Amino acid sequence: MSELTLSQHGRVLLLTLNRPQARNALNNALLTQFAEALENAQQDSSIGAVVITGNERFFAAGADLQEMAEKDLPATLNDIRPRLWARIDAFTKPLIAAVNGYALGAGCELALLCDVVIAGDNASFGLPEITLGIMPGAGGTQRLIRCVGKSLATQMVLTGKAIDAPRAQLAGLVSDIHPVGLTVEYSLKLAAAMAEHSPLALQAAKQALRQSQEVTLSAGLAQERQLFSLLSATDDRREGIAAFLAKRQPDFKGR
Repeated sequence: MSELTLSQHGRVLLLTLNRPQARNALNNALLTQFAEALENAQQDSSIGAVVITGNERFFAAGADLQEMAEKDLPATLNDIRPRLWARIDAFTKPLIAAVNGYALGAGCELALLCDVVIAGDNASFGLPEITLGIMPGAGGTQRLIRCVGKSLATQMVLTGKAIDAPRAQLAGLVSDIHPVGLTVEYSLKLAAAMAEHSPLALQAAKQALRQSQEVTLSAGLAQERQLFSLLSATDDRREGIAAFLAKRQPDFKGR
């Protein structure tokens, strides 16, 4: 049985983590499958957005500790894991996390990497690595503090304690909360709404949003304007304006 299942819903690809015996722990094999699925989706013009989910009890309960325990310092330094995360992070289409249950450790880091997080009302988010004598190593400290701020991020990382969905929403980690059984459905609807738009505009907007957390305001404004200007040369921009003026739905081609 595959540890990552794929199903397409219109222009949205749904990826489901499927390691229930390990609470969807993210070992290197599963991360490889995920990276490959995103790279295939990147090249598939029929896919406009991707949703990643687990099951109703857990999104992903961290890294695979058995795999981690086998690695000493040289093995950790030469681990392919950072390259796998980089491949996932390189995905330029909208990526939505539909989180039910536990999103802990690497599972929380995966949610933080996504563009939007939709949570079930039973979801919890945490980075418990400190309780194991280690620390987050796949972006947890860097993305969490940019997402929820210094005080809460420090509290979560240094205590290892998780927060529930309502607090995660108040802190900005989660955009919407739904009943557990509807989390994926609403995530697919949100992804479908995004996928209706111009692929080029979506890619440019995502790039600008991500850069906002890495550069100064003046540099971000300059890049935003550059991307805005580049879109003026696209067929999709001409089609979007023409459709608006004609009061019809646009037919974007990604050109």
